[in-house]
Amino acid sequence: MTDPQVAILMLCLFIGLVLLGFPIAFTLLAMGVGFGYYAYYSGVDSVADVFNNNIFYLLNQNTYSVMENDTLVAIPLFLFMGYVVERANIIDKLFYSLYMAARNLPGSLAIAALLTCAVFSTASGIVGAVVTLMGLLAFPAMQRADYNKSFAAGVICAGGTLGILIPPSIMLIVYAAIAELSPLRLYAAAVFPGLMLAGLYIVYVMVRVMLNPSIAPKPRQEDIPPVRQIYFELLISFVPLTVLIMLVLGSILGGLATPAEAAAMGALGGLVLAVLYRSLTWQKVKESVFLTAKATAMVCWLFVGSWTFASVFSYLGGHDVIEHWVVSMNLEPWQFLVMAQLIIFVLGWPLEWSEILIIFVPIFLPMLDTFGVNPYFFAMLVALNLQTSFLTPPMAMSAYYLKGVLKKQIELVEIFKGLMPYLGIVLLSMVLMYQFPGIALWLPDYLFGEYVP
Repeated sequence: MTDPQVAILMLCLFIGLVLLGFPIAFTLLAMGVGFGYYAYYSGVDSVADVFNNNIFYLLNQNTYSVMENDTLVAIPLFLFMGYVVERANIIDKLFYSLYMAARNLPGSLAIAALLTCAVFSTASGIVGAVVTLMGLLAFPAMQRADYNKSFAAGVICAGGTLGILIPPSIMLIVYAAIAELSPLRLYAAAVFPGLMLAGLYIVYVMVRVMLNPSIAPKPRQEDIPPVRQIYFELLISFVPLTVLIMLVLGSILGGLATPAEAAAMGALGGLVLAVLYRSLTWQKVKESVFLTAKATAMVCWLFVGSWTFASVFSYLGGHDVIEHWVVSMNLEPWQFLVMAQLIIFVLGWPLEWSEILIIFVPIFLPMLDTFGVNPYFFAMLVALNLQTSFLTPPMAMSAYYLKGVLKKQIELVEIFKGLMPYLGIVLLSMVLMYQFPGIALWLPDYLFGEYVP
């Protein structure tokens, strides 16, 4: 077999092993080292020469590069901020106050759930945490209000995925490190697409409830507290968390702080909020630190494994084979974008966003210059598309997160049914952004000047 054929075999084996359930990070490491040993093999004259192979030096260098990457410092800090906020008992107050504020709108509970998901996702960025917490908080409330179960489940699952798009997003930090793009411009580019998607979700809920009021009955008048109490609840729940998020995001977009510095301020702000809400305990701090360390280690080892895998794959000629194949098709830029997004969409059925982003997106990145595609515009298309990896059966992880906390209260098929309209809304958002690129590009160009390759 030629080296490029070995590279394609390497990629196919990786996909097969992932589908069989092997851990992603260590599968990448094992295959990178195994095929890398073949790629860099230069003969063995003695027993000592067995370990005299450049793959071990490459693995060591990649590990060191990940650990000293300044951009990735923001990940544990944002994670810590999210875990502290999750344990500060803010979200239940936030959900209740938004529900009361939206009481006159069709599907007020669903709208409150979406808004709470958007705010909490922005503060957390941890899809599993958002869907799990909202499943425990919002789903029982919607059940007591006689909401349709499938409709309620779809709202929670779709809203919970917004955190990987709306800044400050951990996914965008990872993308910036992979594509060597400015995280500041990525954050600015994601603001309007994220708000557009959340807005379309809310519009869909309102229209759906107006067409079929039986799926989301109006709240009873006796359940609505005085207006003064509603304003007070909003003041103590919505305002502090929103101010914290705006300060973190504003300092980044205003150029006052790097993402890592802003994340550090956000982590401190999360602790301050927990103190103000009288929910900061040593046990909760320990849990937050442990979960942060666990998630950060996973991300870092994913990077080490993926960079090792990608280096070997490229050395064997895998990237060149795919690039030559795509270029030889003589595609127009729009055809290249459609093909790339279709591949990412299909990969979202069996894989999660981290695997797609770290392994498969880098295959397309070198081709952007060839087709004259703005890398920040492509990044936003990918970010929107990655929402589908949480919403597309059979591996819609947001559905499994919700099923895990609700257990026998709802069937998985009912959750999938509730997800389908939101999947269509994500695809509509991608079409709108393709037709109007300014949705993604206007704000970064306004804040930082027009992008020059």
